[in-house]
Amino acid sequence: MADLTTTFLGITSPNPFWLASAPPTDKEYNVRRAFEAGWGGVVWKTIGEDGPPIVNVNGPRYGVVYGADRRVLGLNNIELITDRPLEVNLEEMARVKADYPDRALIASIMVPCEEEAWKRILPRVAETGVDGIELNFGCPHGMSERGMGAAVGQVPEYIEMVTRWCKQNYDKPVIVKLTPNITDIRYPARAAKNGGADAVSLINTVSSITSVNLDTMSPEPSIDGKGSHGGYCGPAVKPIALNMVADIARDPETAGLPISGIGGVTTWRDAAEYMSLGAGNVQVCTAAMTYGFRIVEEMKRGLSQWMDEKGYTSTADFIGRAVPNVTDWQYLNLNYVAKAKIDQDACIKCGRCYAACEDTSHQAISMSPDRVFEVIDAECVACNLCVDVCPVEDCITMVPMTPGEVDPRTGKTVEADYANWTTHPNNPAAQAAE
Repeated sequence: MADLTTTFLGITSPNPFWLASAPPTDKEYNVRRAFEAGWGGVVWKTIGEDGPPIVNVNGPRYGVVYGADRRVLGLNNIELITDRPLEVNLEEMARVKADYPDRALIASIMVPCEEEAWKRILPRVAETGVDGIELNFGCPHGMSERGMGAAVGQVPEYIEMVTRWCKQNYDKPVIVKLTPNITDIRYPARAAKNGGADAVSLINTVSSITSVNLDTMSPEPSIDGKGSHGGYCGPAVKPIALNMVADIARDPETAGLPISGIGGVTTWRDAAEYMSLGAGNVQVCTAAMTYGFRIVEEMKRGLSQWMDEKGYTSTADFIGRAVPNVTDWQYLNLNYVAKAKIDQDACIKCGRCYAACEDTSHQAISMSPDRVFEVIDAECVACNLCVDVCPVEDCITMVPMTPGEVDPRTGKTVEADYANWTTHPNNPAAQAAE
């Protein structure tokens, strides 16, 4: 049976599923329940400096985007960091870590971008015995307007500076949590590494307004008729996060930098995808808020079963396995040719493939009077749209053409040799090189 035990930055946890810094990890009661439910680790909800507690709104804090079946696709939140006193959080962290020594416990921290502020809080966090810290450089609302959160994460020089302060004043792992609200994630990741970060975690929430109440004409969630942008998370942000994780994993300047993957992890498959792209573990928030802490049981069971089926005995066996297969568009094989094929036995004759292709794609699917749908190979460019809209799994598949066959669309013989855009005769750069 597959062993889900995961070691990240020298921190061993019974599985790679950690709860992210968020409302589910705001207090001792929650964290104990999470560990009893089976979570491998927890990143405590972000703590701030000592003094008057943070003030949160007293009205709605979450907005939502639903799928057609009312399944939660994304949550928008306008909640700030913990509004509980620093001393209370620290005392609770110490008790929890003492009682659960085999679980990972990380303290998320956000204080002003001043060296003395970090020097004040780091020794107090160290006294709790937690396994490491996560620097919250990602929160896009509320705190960013105060010069913290994403306001730091959007400036690589600040990331490097604060990370270096922390490494000089704290002797356990330092994880830098990155904001997705930036053009190129590689630059903040490089800055974190240059500052001495032991790892990065990403993504934090995406700055967003999820909806507008058309009765009150205010963004949701609405507070007394007014709304604000917040942080968007959940399954809808997973594609953004996967891309950014892959960018860091394959960047020569950050390759090998440990990554904790965050963003829409709801199933074991989501976790496996993150880890295949280089994440050493994953952090979860929205799924726990939607389904409760026990969802981790399904995640663990599913990942273990998949690993057994694939012959993986530990998570280390597949971490990063997909990274070599991530490339830039210009290096994709232009000699690879495929055609859509419809399994007539599986087809339910709904016509969605036909409508999509006829109206918005390449008019490569025909419909007979008795609603039999056939692919027109002479028009099919293998765009995959029919596969994506078909409601029956594996009813439509993309079948590669064999080298030597003639593509009826172009009249050209399919070649076995690899060729890409860098050498294509239509490429102006290739022409100039000649």
